Amino acid sequence: MQLHTHTWGSGDRVALLVHGIMADHRTWRRVGPALAEQGYRVIAVDLRGHGRSGAATSYTPRDFADDLVETLPGGAELAVGHSLGGLTLSLAVERLAPRRAVYSDPAWHLAPSEDGRGLEQFAEFKAVASKDRIAALNPRWESEDVDIELETLAAWDESSVRGLADSVGVDLLPTRAVVPSLVQLADPSLLVSAERARVLTARGFEVRTVKGAGHTIHRDDFDGFMSSLDGWI
Repeated sequence: MQLHTHTWGSGDRVALLVHGIMADHRTWRRVGPALAEQGYRVIAVDLRGHGRSGAATSYTPRDFADDLVETLPGGAELAVGHSLGGLTLSLAVERLAPRRAVYSDPAWHLAPSEDGRGLEQFAEFKAVASKDRIAALNPRWESEDVDIELETLAAWDESSVRGLADSVGVDLLPTRAVVPSLVQLADPSLLVSAERARVLTARGFEVRTVKGAGHTIHRDDFDGFMSSLDGWI
């Protein structure tokens, strides 16, 4: 599936940005321009069922990854994926072959919930989301990010979570770093435990934690997010 993309800058180097569940390219509103200022042509996608990309009948991790390969140029200087975008990028990275990859709090382990609702909680949240509720859940976000989250939730096809159901409780850690790779973690990360971080280090990934940051690191602590990319951008 050909995805909608948004571009910042016109530099000779190419950077790819892949958002997480419920979001779209607008989640990168500060990251895209910051990378463009450093000489990148930055291309951010809207995953299927998100933003201005169309809905689909299937939403497996492989579907998301295949869309990236169909849409994005190969051989980019840098590729960054957040959460679901990190999982998606890891499944496409060998075919996209960027020179470097950054996985920002990637969804490599979706733990089962105690009440059994699991991913359905995301779909349920769409129906009750409000500006006040989003701000309360993300106290460090800027007001503009809260407004954007409301807009992206409205555009999001909530059935997309059901295609991920088979991934709940499954170890999705990559077996190796296909290209030089940084794993950037929230503090604490609910998706990559300390034990899994050690496994990733043994498999050739560099792991860095952004102290005090929540899951959406680039919105929670933009300066910390950019600083943690030192040497990678």
